[in-house]
Amino acid sequence: MSETRSPREVFHALLDGITAGRFSELAELYAEDAVVETVFEPVGPRRFEGRAVLAARFAEVGAASPLELAAANVVVRETDDPEVVVAEFDYRAHHRVTGKRFEVANIQVLRVRDGRIVHSRDFHDHLALVAAGGHLPQLVAAMESR
Repeated sequence: MSETRSPREVFHALLDGITAGRFSELAELYAEDAVVETVFEPVGPRRFEGRAVLAARFAEVGAASPLELAAANVVVRETDDPEVVVAEFDYRAHHRVTGKRFEVANIQVLRVRDGRIVHSRDFHDHLALVAAGGHLPQLVAAMESR
């Protein structure tokens, strides 16, 4: 990178990549030792460490996701820490298998250093995603078996 992108620009690159379905490119937005926490993940892992792990995760999501996502109501707030932005946004989603259309609320707190995400705390409405896919019974069973 010849010019370092601001935290706001990096967030928008991430959002643009997700909504365009360019999952194979997303890991490049993260530092080699990045940490991503998916705080409201109901069943799966809530912490991912390292660009290689994130690349594998993005490949998995990109290959398996039945969703078309369009970002809406995007607000990015700068903080008193120049490395940190808080992004609030919705996904207008279409589930290609069930045909359902719905919105998913999201908040991401990103720390960006030298143009790459070093830490992200992601607050996504996973329940809306599970419900749209018709997987509530499996989610309940998985949570009860914990």
